[in-house]
Amino acid sequence: MAHPSIVHLTGENFANEAEQSTVPVVIDFWSEHCGPCKMLSPVLDEVAAELGDQAKVTKVDVMANRDLAMKFGIRAVPTLIFMKGGEVKETKTGIMMKDAIIQKLTSLA
Repeated sequence: MAHPSIVHLTGENFANEAEQSTVPVVIDFWSEHCGPCKMLSPVLDEVAAELGDQAKVTKVDVMANRDLAMKFGIRAVPTLIFMKGGEVKETKTGIMMKDAIIQKLTSLA
């Protein structure tokens, strides 16, 4: 079960939750049929639990939100996008370890 602070992004809430966030944001672009995405999900739950309100962990289901996937040029899942102040700071495709995600988010704080 996903950590309660993880925000599921859609076209409707993207600007408010990600672009206008006052803390660093990681966006997990994922798909239900993606094995590596399923492996990454509990890692993101741990990141959300550990960082609390210091950063925002979000998810975008690429099948349900194709417009967002196209906007960011997502070609493979999972893809993690790190944002701060509404700007994309880094993009990583594939699984990342918890410590690497936390280090990236805290470096953007």
